[in-house]
Amino acid sequence: MSSEPDTTSLSDSELADLSSLADGSLDPARRAAVEARIAQSAELTALYERERSVVQLLHRAAATDRAPASLRARLEAQRPSAKVRARRRFGYAGALAGALAAVALALALILPGGTPGSPSVSLAAALANKGATQPAPTPNPQAPQDRLGNAIQDVYFPNWSRTFHAVATGQRIDTIGGRTAVTVYYRVNGKMVAYTIVGEPALSAPTADVSRLNKVELRTLKVNGHTVVTWRRDDHTCVISGPGVSTHLLQHLAAWSDPGDQA
Repeated sequence: MSSEPDTTSLSDSELADLSSLADGSLDPARRAAVEARIAQSAELTALYERERSVVQLLHRAAATDRAPASLRARLEAQRPSAKVRARRRFGYAGALAGALAAVALALALILPGGTPGSPSVSLAAALANKGATQPAPTPNPQAPQDRLGNAIQDVYFPNWSRTFHAVATGQRIDTIGGRTAVTVYYRVNGKMVAYTIVGEPALSAPTADVSRLNKVELRTLKVNGHTVVTWRRDDHTCVISGPGVSTHLLQHLAAWSDPGDQA
């Protein structure tokens, strides 16, 4: 017996709605109705889960530092347009399964360690978009002018209130790849800057422009159109980004060092 869902009883509009829901392009006003329809159909539920798998793998490829733009384009091409998917009623399930296998194989080749979902600097940078969930850390009692009272395994967050007139406004704590990741949000010249420290071991270094500033090796790259600067401190990965903030300022923030460290 075939394990592929039977799509012959499904209309073109149902398949189109399924694809649009999976990739986030469905009209929000119709979302509840389409979700209810999918929940009532075993065929639609199976197809929706497969479509979501393809979308998630494509998004993972887009967030992977080691995936070149040309390869990402080919992966996206594996997934037909919504109009084409709606027309492929009889071959839909088989084609979708083939696309899923092709994308999974490509990701296994390009992700660090050959394991889909291995943590990357791009994943760490994406935490900046989630926003603060906790109040900002207060200054460290032992070095209040230079450090905040939060750290990951002794790797602290800087207090930039004097040097850059930057004020910490909030923080959040996440886990990526089994590592604790703490993000502190600062307000700098009226703009938001997110500084994430990821616990050891360090994440794989991304392909990026490499420079040195204040003896710190910086890697500067674009993630989803935003400038990101990453570097390492004591086998921890640090990532900083800020929409609308210049690369020059991000690099100087990244290369800042506590005067006490130089004593």
